[in-house]
Amino acid sequence: MPAFALGLWSYRSVALAAATPLLLLPLPLIGRTKVAECAFVLLLMAVYWLTEVMPLSMTAMLPAVLFPLFGIMKSSEVASMYFKDFHFLLVGVICVASAVERWGLHRRVALRLVMLVGVDPAWLMLGFMSGCAFLSMWVHNTSAVTMVMPIVEAMIQQVLKAEGEPAAGEDNAGLQLDERVELEEEKDRVSTEQQPDAPEQTDAHIQMQTVSEPVVTACRTRRDQLMCKALSISIAYSSNIGGIATLPGTSPNLIFSEYINQIYPECNCINFGNWLLLCLPVSVLMLLLSWIWLHWLFIGSDFSFLWRCGRERSERAKAASRVIEEEYRALGPMSPQEVLTQSVFLLMVLLWLSRDPGFLPGWASLLPQFSSCTTDATVALLLGLLLFIIPAHGPNNKFEAMIRWTDFQASMPWEVALLVGGGFALAEGTKVSGLSSWVAELLTPLGDLPVLATVAVACVIVTTVTEVASNAATITVFLPVLGPLAEAIHVNPLYILIPTTLCTSFSFLLPVSNPPNAVVFAYGHLSTVDMVKAGLGVNLIGVLAVLLAVTTWGVPLFSLDSYPDWAPVLPGFNSTAP
Repeated sequence: MPAFALGLWSYRSVALAAATPLLLLPLPLIGRTKVAECAFVLLLMAVYWLTEVMPLSMTAMLPAVLFPLFGIMKSSEVASMYFKDFHFLLVGVICVASAVERWGLHRRVALRLVMLVGVDPAWLMLGFMSGCAFLSMWVHNTSAVTMVMPIVEAMIQQVLKAEGEPAAGEDNAGLQLDERVELEEEKDRVSTEQQPDAPEQTDAHIQMQTVSEPVVTACRTRRDQLMCKALSISIAYSSNIGGIATLPGTSPNLIFSEYINQIYPECNCINFGNWLLLCLPVSVLMLLLSWIWLHWLFIGSDFSFLWRCGRERSERAKAASRVIEEEYRALGPMSPQEVLTQSVFLLMVLLWLSRDPGFLPGWASLLPQFSSCTTDATVALLLGLLLFIIPAHGPNNKFEAMIRWTDFQASMPWEVALLVGGGFALAEGTKVSGLSSWVAELLTPLGDLPVLATVAVACVIVTTVTEVASNAATITVFLPVLGPLAEAIHVNPLYILIPTTLCTSFSFLLPVSNPPNAVVFAYGHLSTVDMVKAGLGVNLIGVLAVLLAVTTWGVPLFSLDSYPDWAPVLPGFNSTAP
């Protein structure tokens, strides 16, 4: 972007940052009530988060300044909202994810899954999607993409070379398998290259600039181009699809979980096991339907490969198979560090599932103090701390822990931690000021609509907004609005909050919708039109799959067909049920 354009954008950002508080100022001045003052803070943060005139994490600090000034909450009370159980869970999960990345366990898992499904283009795409989705269940979505995409790119180049064609992206060493780009280094490089007056950029925008010039696909045939498009875009989508399956899989899930703990402290049905039972089938269903959709869109409508077997493989398939097998053999046998990391990971999942499964007593019920005090964060943090103590090598070598502070620091999303803390402070402010009750009363007429229609409209709105705004910021803004909406129409709050939380992760349309999209787009195989066409279908698949889940197996799992005892009863409001 030219320097004058960057300067113009910067001045517009400053103007918007200054003008928005002035335009919203009549709210607290005219109303002179805590409700009006809290509404001012909510709208101001929503505008700043959507327009990103300030860094998202710094916008999240506004409640720490404005709530005490307006007399809504004491400064000490606001500060306590910025570090919750969510942050301990995040720290523990990042510790385990850092160990997985440091010792290369993620590559072994991804390659093994691809080898299991085969190297036919369709099966290859499903294999890479499955591997990326599985990794996204436990590590950050962007990390999962940066782990898998270099393997896909190397495989694509070998397949094209096997047919005597130049490979896409081969002139850009930054995209080669052995010279992958580290996200944090690239962020630093981009920031030093920007003009002093350049606007603040999101992670997705930074990812878009990790390649100085777009890589243009050099494939000769349209068939090769479409194969490259299908494999690339499937990686970006599968990372978001896999992330929704577990509570720590993506930021919106964790934000939702802590919001429920904070606003509805007596609700004890949101845990790792119940969430997995609800969302894993959604994730699998979305993955399979998205695979079929992308195959039809890019590869073709011939699905006879599903029942054909035993046919001779083409040169293309043989080349792909050689790449995958060579990469897997290069890993060698599992190292002791990989075995230990895998054991810690499996133990963490097992303890999460068995802590309070619901249908039988879990290990947390063995002692009374365990049942009331332990959470999933306790398990994750305990195992995460052990990784800083357990030696990586034998006693004859110099002591080195399984993970180092530098490994953890490089993976820890501090900006997300601050952003989420601001969301918790905002949610508490709406409750203390009475804004949530005022919104609930305002939304009472919606009780005359079918509940499923209300949920569907909320999902569509959230899915639309999250295409142009951060996922974490989107869910942080909508939770304090949708919670009172559920109370107003006397519906289980989970019936509205769960599907909208899941739909927040469905940002598939644009390269800048989220960092995984931007990382894949930077490889040069895709155009914006490709992502829009494919994303519309995947968005529709996602919304329908979520609505199916909350109207079928989600009902007995969370008692969605009845208004819970842990939610406040607002007298005089319309009553309805799913």
